[in-house]
Amino acid sequence: MMMNPVTPEPAIQDAIEWALLNGFSLKTSPESATHCAFSLAPTLIDEARFSHLRQSVPVLAKLIHAVSEDHDYLQEVMAPIAGADPFFTNLLNLHKHIHFGQQKAFRQPMLFMRTDFMDDAEVGPRVIEFNGIAAGMGPFGQRAHELHDYLQKQWPSAFQHWSPVDHLELIKNPAIELLSEGVAATARQVREESGESGQPVFLMVVQADEDNVYDQHLLEQGLQKLGIRTVRRTFRELHDQLASGENHRLLLEGIGSIDAVYLRAGYQYSDFVAHDLEEARCCQALSQTRAFMEQHNVAINATVSQQLATSKRVQMLLTSMSAEELTRFGLTLPEAREAKESLGVMLPVDETSAEWFADKPAEHWVLKNQGEGGGHCIFGDDILPKLKSFSSDDYQAWSLMRRLHPAHRQRPALLVRRGEAVKVDDLISEIGLFTIHFNGQPMTHHNGDGNGYAGYLIRSKPSTVSEGGVHSGMGAADSLAIVPGKA
Repeated sequence: MMMNPVTPEPAIQDAIEWALLNGFSLKTSPESATHCAFSLAPTLIDEARFSHLRQSVPVLAKLIHAVSEDHDYLQEVMAPIAGADPFFTNLLNLHKHIHFGQQKAFRQPMLFMRTDFMDDAEVGPRVIEFNGIAAGMGPFGQRAHELHDYLQKQWPSAFQHWSPVDHLELIKNPAIELLSEGVAATARQVREESGESGQPVFLMVVQADEDNVYDQHLLEQGLQKLGIRTVRRTFRELHDQLASGENHRLLLEGIGSIDAVYLRAGYQYSDFVAHDLEEARCCQALSQTRAFMEQHNVAINATVSQQLATSKRVQMLLTSMSAEELTRFGLTLPEAREAKESLGVMLPVDETSAEWFADKPAEHWVLKNQGEGGGHCIFGDDILPKLKSFSSDDYQAWSLMRRLHPAHRQRPALLVRRGEAVKVDDLISEIGLFTIHFNGQPMTHHNGDGNGYAGYLIRSKPSTVSEGGVHSGMGAADSLAIVPGKA
């Protein structure tokens, strides 16, 4: 373990124990856990820049909601990848079944989204991706803030030594409360409009035997405090336990009517695999379970259309549109200009891409497919060979995105992962901001903020590391701070 005279081992051990005590952890076995990777001190951001990001993400959520409800548009723009990406082919078929089949879709879209930015040193914050399905880690974002607040008070010299400046003020992050309030209000509204009384019920669709459960349980606890009953099921369990009730209500065996559904699964093929079911082709039964939910009067995140709307392909197409063209999705021209400014540069891949890329600086680009959950991007010198390997059927499933290069911290930082502290001289951060909209309307919170903003998640990593996810990469959970009195 790397030590520093002003960072005694007890300070690091205390931080680890605080993380374990407060559910800031990842499951390692049925009876044990390890702390989530974290930074010992926060990332600095200009207060005006953070305020601008808070105001801009609801506009992006408004855009994504409108795209997700334009079903003809989604069918048209996603059709070209049908032959190149089997998983999205399945999603597109599900979408067609839900919205163009004989049965009506009664689901109500709850857009529970995390928009991820990087603050490029030259052009400022730009969107990396939209996370519309399994958009998690908001509770861990709050826990990272609370850990830093604890360390600032309990271990002030160590905290200040590893902070980016001597005097800073932490930016509050009540993500658990804000997310819980948004989901709870949605669940109550669905139950009331259905003419039913009793306790609203929230269903979280999860993966079997996953390790990232504590982030989920923190949200459940927040909902339970607000009087919402929460239940967890896998798609396989739901296949046997769901039924239709009166007035198109979704019934869960042993529970009754479901009011809100939150998918923490469904972004990869393995979530729909059931080896004990006889199927003509893989994943059909559990995919139909997902479609079955959307045929009922229940709030859902993510709907299949939301998942398509937050795909890399749609993101690429939106970046290529002018502000005037973006107004087709219900944005005012000022809103469209704000959205356009937030979107980065993405290019389609075709038969000319390898030749075009051959003389470009490889470190300025990322090659992306449609995969979710981390580990799907191609970086640096691996990009050109990959482009050269593509057949004509592959092109539409991939895009080139201009890589963002944020300025790293001016002081060294300390990251703690699996009990070990590591000094990092070039720490950079990714900023994720949460929003909740229901049927296109932003949810209002107790603090009077009515634009749907619902907290943040900071993930920091060394600039030399490509995959920065806390769960799937080499990132660490972090928080934000400002310099007091500096606008």
